[in-house]
Amino acid sequence: MAKKNGNGTEEPLEKQLWKSADKLRKNIDAAEYKHVVLGLIFLKYISDAFEELYDKLKAGEGEYAGADPEDKDEYKAENVFFVPEKARWSYLLSQAKQPTIGKSVDEAMDFIEKENVSLKGVLPKVYARQNLDPTSLGELIDMIGNIALGDAKARSADILGHVFEYFLGEFALAEGKKGGQFYTPRSVVELLVEMLEPYKGRVFDPCCGSGGMFVQSEEFVTSHQGRINDISIYGQESNQTTWRLAKMNLAIRGIDSSQVKWNNEGSFLNDAHKDLKADYIIANPPFNVSDWSGDLLRTDGRWKYGTPPAGNANYAWIQHFMYHLAPSGQAGFVLAKGALTSKSGGEGDIRKELVEADLIDCIVNLPAKLFLNTQIPASLWFMSRNRSNGKFRNRTGEILFIDARNLGHLINRRTKVLSEEDIKTISDTYHNWRNTDGSYEDIKGFCASATKERVAELDYVLTPGRYVGLAEEEDDFDFAERFTSLKAEFEAQLKEEAELNERIAKNLAKIKLDSE
Repeated sequence: MAKKNGNGTEEPLEKQLWKSADKLRKNIDAAEYKHVVLGLIFLKYISDAFEELYDKLKAGEGEYAGADPEDKDEYKAENVFFVPEKARWSYLLSQAKQPTIGKSVDEAMDFIEKENVSLKGVLPKVYARQNLDPTSLGELIDMIGNIALGDAKARSADILGHVFEYFLGEFALAEGKKGGQFYTPRSVVELLVEMLEPYKGRVFDPCCGSGGMFVQSEEFVTSHQGRINDISIYGQESNQTTWRLAKMNLAIRGIDSSQVKWNNEGSFLNDAHKDLKADYIIANPPFNVSDWSGDLLRTDGRWKYGTPPAGNANYAWIQHFMYHLAPSGQAGFVLAKGALTSKSGGEGDIRKELVEADLIDCIVNLPAKLFLNTQIPASLWFMSRNRSNGKFRNRTGEILFIDARNLGHLINRRTKVLSEEDIKTISDTYHNWRNTDGSYEDIKGFCASATKERVAELDYVLTPGRYVGLAEEEDDFDFAERFTSLKAEFEAQLKEEAELNERIAKNLAKIKLDSE
């Protein structure tokens, strides 16, 4: 799984693979290359799953007695994609050194789409392009062919799924700003899911990107010994290329993506799930979008708490989420921090209505530099249709504010991530406040539970810093002591400079005497 790197520590398999794949990229742009690599990982996954069942059917033992390994219905019955002979990994591996390998892979993608309706229009056909060197493509096929080699085929699906997800993140980093359009940083997704705890019910993301929210929700259920079949997913994405990534990302995890829809009009103009009432909504909508067709939707029935301004979609997203929440549903989503205070276009009035309607459960101020596509500060909103439903403590008339700006650590000069400990600190604080058996208390500078009346006093501004105050050490700041300390440092520095100037003057004088 791992090998030693330069400093003697174990280097995970996915990092080794990323380095190898990146080396083969050469002059291809990351935005284009990701489809090349991720498409091959997906192809390897469905081929492995197919071949595992193929071997069982061929052996014809037990329940598979008399089965035909080339009968497509056998695979359909077990939820396995049927892979035609010339699309199977073993065949492509045999062609990897041929100059026509690009054409062979494109044809393989076509064959698979023709045999599997749910993949129609999803798979990339980018392998015969002139800028993709056949030799490099062959090496890439060899590299991906070695993933999980020697592992049980059933386990190889988990490994390939993990590698696919890791590569999504690395490509997003490589693309920088553009990468943020299809990928929400994993640590942010983990925090949303850990706080919401989507154990059972319908999970909805109306701006689902490459599907990270769904993958993390399924991982959450599995890691807490729940049953995957207890949750069902619904999604929508307006960018077709990103939707394709989502469909592959979910398929490689064995997650049913039949309700993840694409249309280029988007969720506001063409709501693909009009009648859906979700138990959980988890989303990262694009920040401060101005061209969301607000002028065409002035009288839309979703604007129960006020008509959002045509020049900013933030409060349209909030109300879209609330419209789709079940009577006891919960939502957790990312918004630009400005939405906590903005009053332009009636946003302040909508925010007041949301507070007065007792829909807002918790606000989290996030650290800067978490998102790849923007430096705009962000926050998390947690909302609930019914905060006195008995599942948790009755929080009617209260809002929890968490200021997490000082958490997170840099992984490069421009990008931060939240550690597992950071995520646990924030989610535990929320759960202790929300749960009936929780032991919550305010911590200056970090968290505070405020009444609706207090929020009204502050003119419905939801910035956590206004409620949590300064940390204790900052409150105890001794100005006189600090001034004395700085003065002493300054005087010591002046003394050092004077001594240095004196030595320079003496040396110059000595040099002058010696020259005479």
